[in-house]
Amino acid sequence: MGIIMAVGVAVANAILYITNAQQYRKQNDQQAYLLSANNRLRPILMTSCTMIAGMIPMALGLGEGGDQTAPLGVAVIGGLILSAISTLIFLPLIYLRATQNKSYQNPSLDPEDKDSKFYETN
Repeated sequence: MGIIMAVGVAVANAILYITNAQQYRKQNDQQAYLLSANNRLRPILMTSCTMIAGMIPMALGLGEGGDQTAPLGVAVIGGLILSAISTLIFLPLIYLRATQNKSYQNPSLDPEDKDSKFYETN
C-alpha cells in the first residue's frame, strides 16, 4: 500500500514536470528542462510535503496498533522524499538527455489539427 501511494505521487509529479517541459520545448526554448524544473518546483514540493505531513501521525505510531503501522508510515515518507528529489534533480537530467539536439514535433495524428504533420488542406 505504501509503494502504491509513493509511486502515485511520483508519477503525478513527473507528469506535471514533463507536460510543462513539453510546452516550453514547443516554444523552441532550449532551456525547457531548467525552466520547467523552476516553474514546477513549488507544486511538486507542496504535493510531497502535504503527503509527508499526512503520514507523520502514522509514522509516529501513537495510539492502539501504532507499532504495527509505524513502519509503513516511515517507508512512505522515505519514498515521498526520494520521489521529490528524483523528480526535481534526476528527471530534468533524463529529459535533457532524451531531447537534446532534437527538434520538437507535434505528436498529434489528427488530420484537422493545423500543427499536425498529417494536416489535410482540402
